[in-house]
Amino acid sequence: MLRMSSDNLPPGSDPSFLLDSRHTKESGLSPVVVHRNLSPPQLYELALAFEPGTFLTSTGALATQSGAKMGRSPKDKRIVRDPDTERELWWGPYSPNYVMDDRTFLTNRERAVDYLNTQQRVFVVDAFANWEPASRLKVRVVCSRAYHALFMTNMLIRPSEQELAEFGEPDFVIYNAGAFPANKYTNYMTSQTSIDLSLKHREMVILGTMYAGEMKKGVFTLMHYLMPMQSKLSLHSGCNVGAAGDVTLFFGLSGTGKTTLSADPHRPLIGDDEHVWGDNGVFNIEGGCYAKCIGLRPETEPEIWDAIRFGTVLENVDLDPCSRQVDFSSQRLTENTRAAYPITHMRGAHLPCTAGHPRNVVLLACDAFGVLPPVSRLSPEQAMYHFISGYTAKVAGTEVGVTEPVATFSACFGSAFLMMHPYKYAMMLADKMAQHGTTAWLVNTGWTGGKYGVGRRIPLRTTRAIIDAIHSGELDSVPFEPTPVFGLQAPTRVAGVAPELLRPEATWADPQQFAATLNRLGHMFVRNFEHFSDGDAFVGGMLASRIRGGGPCPVPEEEVEQLGMRALRTAAPAAPADGPAAPANGPAAPTRGG
Repeated sequence: MLRMSSDNLPPGSDPSFLLDSRHTKESGLSPVVVHRNLSPPQLYELALAFEPGTFLTSTGALATQSGAKMGRSPKDKRIVRDPDTERELWWGPYSPNYVMDDRTFLTNRERAVDYLNTQQRVFVVDAFANWEPASRLKVRVVCSRAYHALFMTNMLIRPSEQELAEFGEPDFVIYNAGAFPANKYTNYMTSQTSIDLSLKHREMVILGTMYAGEMKKGVFTLMHYLMPMQSKLSLHSGCNVGAAGDVTLFFGLSGTGKTTLSADPHRPLIGDDEHVWGDNGVFNIEGGCYAKCIGLRPETEPEIWDAIRFGTVLENVDLDPCSRQVDFSSQRLTENTRAAYPITHMRGAHLPCTAGHPRNVVLLACDAFGVLPPVSRLSPEQAMYHFISGYTAKVAGTEVGVTEPVATFSACFGSAFLMMHPYKYAMMLADKMAQHGTTAWLVNTGWTGGKYGVGRRIPLRTTRAIIDAIHSGELDSVPFEPTPVFGLQAPTRVAGVAPELLRPEATWADPQQFAATLNRLGHMFVRNFEHFSDGDAFVGGMLASRIRGGGPCPVPEEEVEQLGMRALRTAAPAAPADGPAAPANGPAAPTRGG
């Protein structure tokens, strides 16, 4: 392997900043050489010299591989259960919070620290989470790979020289020893991978996976506890702002268009993935973007395409060995190819990444069943229900024998990162929407005229026209009609959109098939919502009943077989009354958090 002359290696940092830390003294960390907050060029040089499978691409990005794990390992994530916090957290069979005890956490931390102490060099990134000064969190990342250090340099908010000199004790520490496996015979282990978070110690330990996204999502998971405890709502969403200061939040799972639609050339970007809605408005948690780049093309996503340049980390992409040009269409290594870059790489990024209170909240669903309207306005109850559902649909053909679309639900559009019960986040969302006059929309970016394989994907230009109409206020003055089963309020006209597209049943050749498919999707929603039946204990029976009232009202399938659409005309929740939304806790209830 290529080795650089010692004259070309950056000098180690004075380790006193690390060795004097309470976290270091408790953990026993004592590395040989410490590199603190190296610049991107220095991290490039070290990654290229010492990390196999790392290359410089034709556009100047750093392309590398994360090893056997090329995505997150949610079933290997553990939360330490301790008396001070356990009552606030959501536990149970459908919770993403798999339990670990404090002793096992400390055992894994010792294993990680022992590994880091054996390395020739250790990288430390000291940086911030949260752009709002009052909510700022000092994060320290300790890792053994230069690529991991560059990744977190991009994803966190970089301190100035003065801020770094005055950094002091961190609020949260990540020990990334991902190149070293967990002991699978340790209590609570299910494999040689373990990602462990302790609220008591304010630490995270990573073993057995070098996928960099685990660090980013570890910070986000922590925010899903800390922010609601301060009555601030943490959100898995994109966000942009218009010239008039009007803010829009975009929620959506992978493939729904969240990153594409939030990266609007006419609206500055606040962030693409993680935000907090606080007392003063919205702020980004991160200092960078982490874009899925499979199928990336300059014609459809020019802002993201242009951001992939020097300083960007490309994970697990396929590239030509001679020209070093990346093949963004290739899935040879994984479909989950990623680009991590500082938000300053985005043209028109809004700095600092803060904005006012949202005027609109857009819930994106790629409905491969082809039965949801391309846009509908949601009542407060429907907003809570669909936010908790976090629906999209995967297309058929991804597995042998699968011929129908597959419904996918992820609570609050980020189930893997939730710490509290989904009802609590939904309650906060409804309260903040009511307080600030925010409107919620459900936008379908999926199919029309039939399910996947029969109909066609709603064109991106149509979706952009719908988003433009939301932003311009055009939809404030058009008539709306309720849809069957789901009771969604769909507009009767949108500039630039064919009228028949707004009524999905009008685009299907077979009305009977449409009715059966719509009703079946309604049943899927109802079954999924049974996972949250313990929500009454977290928000009270009255609010839980209101939330459930925002869901669909499907009928028995045999009725649809006999009567078709006639069976569905009354199968919908009552249409919401016009007027401002009431807070989730009733007209007099204040905004509250966890």
